[in-house]
Amino acid sequence: MCKIVTICGSMKFQNQMAAIAGKLELEEKWAVIPCVCFDESRQLNLSELRLLGNLHRRKIEISDAIFVMNAGGYIGQSTQREIEYARSLGKEVLFLEPMNP
Repeated sequence: MCKIVTICGSMKFQNQMAAIAGKLELEEKWAVIPCVCFDESRQLNLSELRLLGNLHRRKIEISDAIFVMNAGGYIGQSTQREIEYARSLGKEVLFLEPMNP
């Protein structure tokens, strides 16, 4: 059975997250749930932000693991909360770059 993985990370890495999703599917043979990407000029209202946050947590719930796009070691507050949520559910947490101890 293949691993189901949700991509997590700052939207400033949306292009890299799309590329890594394809790589993980082809090379690791994982079913990847990517982030929803929007044109940078689109401003989301509070209701939309809440909806996307709830949907992203649901993606984490149905996944076996999350893959954190921590390019350059960067992990924002939202991504940190997603990591904590995944760990609270006993999900595997994978990182693009090794984490400092």
